[in-house]
Amino acid sequence: MTRTAPQFLFDFGSPNAYLSHLAIPAIEQRIGVKFDYVPILLGGIFKSTNNKSPAETLAGIRNKREFHAVETERFVKRFNVQPYVMNPFFPVNTLNLMRTAIAAQLEGVLEKYVDAAFHHMWREPKKMDDPEVAAKALTSSGLDAQKLFARAQEPEVKGKLIKNTEEAVARGAFGSPTFFVGNEMFFGKEQLREVEEMVSGK
Repeated sequence: MTRTAPQFLFDFGSPNAYLSHLAIPAIEQRIGVKFDYVPILLGGIFKSTNNKSPAETLAGIRNKREFHAVETERFVKRFNVQPYVMNPFFPVNTLNLMRTAIAAQLEGVLEKYVDAAFHHMWREPKKMDDPEVAAKALTSSGLDAQKLFARAQEPEVKGKLIKNTEEAVARGAFGSPTFFVGNEMFFGKEQLREVEEMVSGK
């Protein structure tokens, strides 16, 4: 029986998407199938769904931010991943980074690009919406940043990111990380356990 490849809808602006990305390789080994990474624009999803980032939704609510921190700590321990380092430049405009993810996909270097972009956003955080900073960071990770950035400006690439984002909203997405197993949607890093169970048929 062929198992359905789970889809991971991600934006580099989400620290929870970063933690999910770190947890995914061990899950892939256990379920014997690779996740399909789908670049989306979180800002576009928020605009379409009238949603806001956790930084805004948690602000001023007693106990909610504290629970969110506990939940993240549990996730880090459960999946044995490195916690993120808060990006001092947050929020970072990820439009160019996400267009470049589409370009990297077309160039066949998406996996390497995703590793690098997440690393420079949430492990050794930088101002990744500054083109010079981003180019230097990605080049240091062994990518041809100039080639990818040039391709990211192509209408086909820009259109594909818009299409991915619109399709995500049409399927029910309202944030990132979002996962799909067939038509079943799961939201948030904590749902990775359910994603694994569904793909495993448990």
